[in-house]
Amino acid sequence: MELPKFILGDNTDFENAIFVIHTEFPRFVINLENDDIEWFEDFDAQDEKELLDEMENLIDEASKFYDREVSRYDD
Repeated sequence: MELPKFILGDNTDFENAIFVIHTEFPRFVINLENDDIEWFEDFDAQDEKELLDEMENLIDEASKFYDREVSRYDD
């Protein structure tokens, strides 16, 4: 099965939270309410350096994805 790069997630147990799930490496879920990130990968020292370099970009992409999806609901 081919998955989209990002998926929106919602859960009524977290009233104000909106989650974006990143399905490619490095896989993670970000809570856009407070920018908390849960990683689904284990990283070694080399991966962590690359991750730090890429993290800001991934968060920005997740936020843009959310904004795009919400704008489509408004249309």
